[in-house]
Amino acid sequence: MEHDLRRAEAAVAAVAHTDRLGPVSWRKSAASNPNGDCVELAVLPSGEVAVRNSRAPRGPALIYTPAEIAAFVRGAKAGEFDDLAW
Repeated sequence: MEHDLRRAEAAVAAVAHTDRLGPVSWRKSAASNPNGDCVELAVLPSGEVAVRNSRAPRGPALIYTPAEIAAFVRGAKAGEFDDLAW
């Protein structure tokens, strides 16, 4: 059980405050809601990808590796998350 907990903790994305990421270019989907209900992504100098809530631009960002983002995009393109959209 303890081993499983350590493995789960290691799998959690890193979290960083957006002010500490430096100058990065944030972007969001052209299909985003005009009310700001969207996420924004930025490629970091390390090649990792930061993801933040557009309603909290100074809040925390989750940091993912390129492999993690690639796996997510493949799943999204395959429709694996279609049930999450209303």
